Amino acid sequence: MAVAATAPGHVTVVGATPAAIAAFLHSKPVGALFGVGPATARTLGEYGIHRIGDLLDVPPGTLQRILGKAAAVTLSERPRGLDLRPVTTDAAPKSTGITYEFAHDELEPAAHRRALLDISDRLRLRLRTTHQVAARLALSVSYADGATTQRSCTLQEYTAQTRALRAAAYDLYARLGLQRARVRTITLRADLIDAQGAVQQLLLDPADGKRRRIERAADQARARFGDHAIRPGTLAQRAQPVPYCTG
Repeated sequence: MAVAATAPGHVTVVGATPAAIAAFLHSKPVGALFGVGPATARTLGEYGIHRIGDLLDVPPGTLQRILGKAAAVTLSERPRGLDLRPVTTDAAPKSTGITYEFAHDELEPAAHRRALLDISDRLRLRLRTTHQVAARLALSVSYADGATTQRSCTLQEYTAQTRALRAAAYDLYARLGLQRARVRTITLRADLIDAQGAVQQLLLDPADGKRRRIERAADQARARFGDHAIRPGTLAQRAQPVPYCTG
């Protein structure tokens, strides 16, 4: 946060005392806190909580009713400069991607969408395995002539769910506006953050919790019986070439 607030060629020094930390943090927008996504920032803004200092004036019980218990605890600690996450020497990767290579240059949009579903599902499994969530997605498509185009987006909420990843991937694909394009590979890459460091977003849709439980059960089945034990029904309609993965 100090780096983001520092102009090129200048230095920002934050004292180690609670008063110095508070003076630095309190005027910053609440969205500057690590793990606070756009959706949580909007929700807090609806309650008049726009600055980090505003969080200190909110009773813990009120914050819990707004965001839930886990997020309330996190957002009670960080405005005070407290971060209880363990320091690790082996940092988790900051991005990861999966590439789907067609057996032949593919013209059909339906085949492109099946590939997007497949790599979205595989990406979700990788995120769950590494305990990370996606903050941003980039879609790259390479063609028979060797050309490549790319589109990217920042996700409204951090996620490791197939449904959200797939929806974003489909949207990026639509933005490419492909017309009879002979596609050779499709790559979906995610910028990542630690799932433990991300504030849990509000579950406004009860069905969202059900989808999470289903995906956890699918993960357990795959861990026991292999990656192909459970797959989306669309992908089971026909055999698909196995995509290769890139870090």
